[in-house]
Amino acid sequence: MKIGFMQCDWKRDTFLKARRVVSGAGLPLKLAGWAPTPKERGITVMMASKRFKTAGRVAGILLVTFLWLFPVVALAETQALEPLIQEALANNRELRVAESRIAVADFRITQAWGLPDPMVSIGYQNDGLTRYTYGDSPDAQWMYSVSQTLPFFGKRDLKQAMAAADAEGVREAYEALRLRVAARIKELYYDLALIYRNLDLVAERAALFARIEEAALSRYASGTASQADAVMTQTEKYMLREREAMLKQKIQSLEAMLSLTVGRETPSSFARPAPVPLDSYVPDEAELIRKAYAQSPEIKNRGRMIAAAEAKINMLKREYYPDFTLTGSLAQRPGEYTNMWGIATSVNIPIFYKTKQEPAVREAQAALEGAKYELEAARLMAASGIRDNLAMFRAAENLMELYRNALIPKAAQDFDLALAGYGTGRNDVLTVITRLKSYLDYELLYQGQLTERAKAVARIEALTEPALPAK
Repeated sequence: MKIGFMQCDWKRDTFLKARRVVSGAGLPLKLAGWAPTPKERGITVMMASKRFKTAGRVAGILLVTFLWLFPVVALAETQALEPLIQEALANNRELRVAESRIAVADFRITQAWGLPDPMVSIGYQNDGLTRYTYGDSPDAQWMYSVSQTLPFFGKRDLKQAMAAADAEGVREAYEALRLRVAARIKELYYDLALIYRNLDLVAERAALFARIEEAALSRYASGTASQADAVMTQTEKYMLREREAMLKQKIQSLEAMLSLTVGRETPSSFARPAPVPLDSYVPDEAELIRKAYAQSPEIKNRGRMIAAAEAKINMLKREYYPDFTLTGSLAQRPGEYTNMWGIATSVNIPIFYKTKQEPAVREAQAALEGAKYELEAARLMAASGIRDNLAMFRAAENLMELYRNALIPKAAQDFDLALAGYGTGRNDVLTVITRLKSYLDYELLYQGQLTERAKAVARIEALTEPALPAK
């Protein structure tokens, strides 16, 4: 039964072999060789070493027994990825801003199709300048009128089409942002999982250094090694504590960024992420680029911008045609004088089209050209992003293959030989420490490349996948 170990059976075997080499018959105590050390100190060191060994074995047995009996409890506090993505899609502040922009763009559609406001006027006409003559003169009257401007046929429909295309572009930009937010969550999640895995490796390294320290103390007690060997191993242990503190600080930084992206108002702690997956992913560059061209919301957004620019050109060309204003009026006269009414129409004449309508059309045509170039740039950027991330993916897979099948096994074998040689006095402690550091550095590099591989896949999905399902 696997209990939380992922791809590290060979690491556990190497650790157990190192333990057997150090604590077994490979490190005999030669009591006759205690020339520079008092006997009492040697006996004390050996007794402490035996007690440390026994306590370590008991603790290891208890830990394995607990994990075997309660595997669900031990792994219950695991943060899943999908709930974080859903929380980010619901609470991310950038997405909330983008949703507000969609509402703004939608409200502009009905405004674009609406008619201009009607005009109401009230006036009075007097006969003479010296006195108020209403009721005394047939020419004195109160006047009321209502007028309505009617745009030329097709202008309102084109304005509405332009606003609708703009709204669709804003909506596609929102979908592209959702994909980027989801990809960002995945990257932070994988980075956080990497840090926790690196902490595990540092703990394993500390345990191995403890075994080397035990061997150095045993040889120091027997007079076959100097005190410098024990001091050197202890120094390496303290350096591991420094690295552990730096990794824990990085966990806090990643949790702060993850809280920001998820949309939590205050930074919060997260449970340990699940291990970075090593799934079978066989990318096809041509197919991925085709999917990006067909499905990417970012590219669709540029297409909507082109549609909006074309609608604007057609609408501005209609500005060469006049609008009509209909006016209805009523003249109220007093007494026996009869009221009068009237109806009229007025037309604006675009005689200044050389300085108004024509430059506006050219401006819109230039904007259309710019929108087309933006579409080409978006397509090129999508293809370039796919190729870039595919290169990272392939490089990570090649390096993982190299680490998994060559460097890590050879480094583990080299460490076993160096540790066995130190037990028999053929090697110095620096050789063992160097081999152990190389062995576990390769493990850290392997985990780093595994994380980079998963992040590259997440970025490719953000470029090629269609819009995420609605909340």
